[in-house]
Amino acid sequence: MKILITGATGYIGKRLIPILLNEGHDLICTVRDIARIEHLYSTKENITFIEIDFLKADTLNSLPQEFDVAFYLIHSMSNSAKEFHILEEKCAFNFKRALEKTSVKQVIYLSGITNDTKLSKHLLSRKNVENTLRSKKYALTTFKAGIIVGSGSSSFEIIRDLVEKLPFMIAPKWLNTKTQPIGVRDVLAYLSKAVSNPTLYNKSYDIFGPEIVTYKEMLLQFAEVRGLKRTIVTFPVMTPKLSSYWLYFVTSTSYKLATSLVNSMGIEIIGEKSHINSILKVDPMSYKKAVQLAFIKIEQNSIISSWKDSYISSGNLKDYIHKFINVPTYGCFKDFKQRKVINSEKTINKIWAIGGDNGWYYGTFLWKIRGFIDQFYGGTGLRRGRRSKTELLNGDALDFWRVIYANRNQQKLLLYAEMKLPGEAWLEFKIENGILYQTATFRPKGVAGRLYWYLVTPFHWFVFNGMINKIIKI
Repeated sequence: MKILITGATGYIGKRLIPILLNEGHDLICTVRDIARIEHLYSTKENITFIEIDFLKADTLNSLPQEFDVAFYLIHSMSNSAKEFHILEEKCAFNFKRALEKTSVKQVIYLSGITNDTKLSKHLLSRKNVENTLRSKKYALTTFKAGIIVGSGSSSFEIIRDLVEKLPFMIAPKWLNTKTQPIGVRDVLAYLSKAVSNPTLYNKSYDIFGPEIVTYKEMLLQFAEVRGLKRTIVTFPVMTPKLSSYWLYFVTSTSYKLATSLVNSMGIEIIGEKSHINSILKVDPMSYKKAVQLAFIKIEQNSIISSWKDSYISSGNLKDYIHKFINVPTYGCFKDFKQRKVINSEKTINKIWAIGGDNGWYYGTFLWKIRGFIDQFYGGTGLRRGRRSKTELLNGDALDFWRVIYANRNQQKLLLYAEMKLPGEAWLEFKIENGILYQTATFRPKGVAGRLYWYLVTPFHWFVFNGMINKIIKI
C-alpha cells in the first residue's frame, strides 16, 4: 500500500516511518528540508522524500497523485507565532485542497483530546484543524490523544527535569488537574493499525491510557520509577506567568512553549470511552509502564526522535537547515585552530559525543555561565542536551546549537548557534589528511555584534584552545 506521511521529521512521524516500512508499505514523506532525514533511509527502496511546505501552496505541485492513505501529523506546539492557529488552519486547508485532487481514500489525523468546555488555544486550534480536514472526497479518521509519554516526548522530558532536579517543589495549583496520559507505543499502534480500516472511516476516537491521574501524581509516580523521594506542595496563588517562568527556568523548555503548556495544563484532558481498543486490539499500558519503557530506550541510547527535533529557538533557521550549510566568509570573525590527530577513530568519537552530559571538554564552567546568560535573556541555554550520547543527525538539538551537517564518513560536523546573539554563529569540526580543523565563525549584526565578538574573544581563546586539545588527546 502507498502511504503519504506529513510531519515526517516530527516526534511521531520519525517513529511511525520504521513501523510502516516493516509492514511492507511504500512511503512518500513530505518534509520542508530534505537534508534533515533523507540520508537516514538511503538504503531503503520503498521510501521517497519530497520537499513541500503546506503553508506555501506553490510547493504542492510536486505532490504525487497516486497513493491510498495519508497521515496528517503537522502540529505547531512550539511555534512562536502569535497567529499560529491561522497558520495551522492554512496548512490544513492547503493539504485538504491538494489531496482532493489525488486518489487518496483515507486521511489519518493525530490530534489532542478536546472534551473540556474550556480549551486552550492550541487544543482549540487542533479541533478546528479536524473540521478543516473533513472532506467528501476522502474519509477522515481522527485520533485524539492524551498526553503522550515516551523517551524524548515533551511531557516526559519536562517531568523528568522537574523530578530529577527538585527534591522539594512548590508548584502551581494546576498540578491538581486531571489527565489521562498514553504511552507513545500505544499511539503508534493505533495509527499503524488504522491504515485502510473502513470501520474507522469518518470517525473520531479519543485514545488514552487506563488511568486518570493528576499532574502531581504523574510527578510522584515518575519519581517512584526512578527510585527518588519527592515532596510537592501546590501553591494556589501562583499566576500563569509565574508558572511559565517556573517551568522555563527548571526544565529544558522555552518560555513560549512553557506558556503554551501552562495554558493547556489547567484543562482536564479526559477521554471519552469507545470500542476503539477492541476494534484495533490495543491494550494501552499504564503511565508507570510507559515511563519504564522510556528509560529502557534511554539506557540503550536508542531514542529515535525528540520533541526538540522540530524546535527552532532562534527563529532564524525556520527548519531549513540546508540554507546554513555553507558557512559565510565575508564580513565574519573567525577563531581557527588545528591540531595533528593521533587517533582518528577516537577523535571522531569525541566530536560526535560533544555536549549534553559529556560537556564541551574544557572550560565547562564558562559554557555553563554562557548557557545561564542565554537562558536569562529567553534563549535555550544548555538545558536541551542531546537526543543520543553517541549519535548525531542533521537537525538534532545539541545544547544551544543545532546540527546542520553530521557525516562520520567525511569526518565533518557543523553546528549552528540557536542562542541569543547579535548575529549568527557556526562551529565546525573536520578532519582532513590527519589534521583536525576547528573553526568558530561569527557574522555580526551591526555594532552590537562587533562589540560582542571583541568582548568574548579572550574567552574564546581559552575555551576553544583547551577544547581542541582535549578532543585530540587519547
